[in-house]
Amino acid sequence: MYLNADRNKVTTFTGIESGFMEEGKRQKQIAGLLNEEMNTIFQRLGLNMLEGGMVSIADVKVTPDLLEARFYLSLFQVKDPEAVLQKIEDRHHEIKKELAAQVRHQLRSIPVLKFFKDDTLDHVFKMEELFKKIQQERPASSDDSSAS
Repeated sequence: MYLNADRNKVTTFTGIESGFMEEGKRQKQIAGLLNEEMNTIFQRLGLNMLEGGMVSIADVKVTPDLLEARFYLSLFQVKDPEAVLQKIEDRHHEIKKELAAQVRHQLRSIPVLKFFKDDTLDHVFKMEELFKKIQQERPASSDDSSAS
């Protein structure tokens, strides 16, 4: 191991920085397959419309050993996100059984399924609000200098 030029990240001799590892080709292929099949399963089981809102799979990440798949769910206009995640967890066995039936010829073993709320949209809205606030608080000095 050695320190990078910015001295914040430790790098091994293989060139992989600690804390960040790019997904491999097989991971991306499996993530794409799981995303596609899981969207179909959610529609079939009626899990795409819960608690008065829409549930969709925003992203799928597969661990390098291919034993765990993390599904990041986008919850649009859902009244109680925690209740939605609990309903999905309650039907975990049924979801995994459906998934196994769909991908049994493409995967040796079905990964452990974990579901998380995708909060990317929440961050986007917060950032937009901050930018609006900054824009409103910015003094009108640029307008005064152009008048001179």
